[in-house]
Amino acid sequence: MSPLRARMIEDMSLAGLAGGTQKIYAQAVYRLTAHYRRAPDQLSEDEVRRYLLDLRERGVARGTFKTSQYGLQFFYRHTLGQDWGLFGGKKDRLAAAEAAA
Repeated sequence: MSPLRARMIEDMSLAGLAGGTQKIYAQAVYRLTAHYRRAPDQLSEDEVRRYLLDLRERGVARGTFKTSQYGLQFFYRHTLGQDWGLFGGKKDRLAAAEAAA
C-alpha cells in the first residue's frame, strides 16, 4: 500500500467515514491514477477537472460520478490539503461567477 493511500485511509477513519464509503473513495483515487498513469499528488487541478468532465461525457451513472467526485474531493482537500476551487460548494461557485462578471 502506498503511503498516500495509507494516509487517505487514516484520514477517512478519523473523519468517521463508513468502511464502504472508504472503499469507494479509495477506488475513485485509484481510477484517476490509472487514467493518467501518474501519482494523484502529481496531478493538477485542471487534470482532475478534465477527468471529471470525461466521466460526464462517457455517461457514467449519476451515483458513480458523485462518489468519484466526493472521493477525489476528500483526497485533495483532506489528505493533500489542496484548496482547489474545483471542489468548492454552490456558494463558492456563485461567488466566483459574480467576481468574473
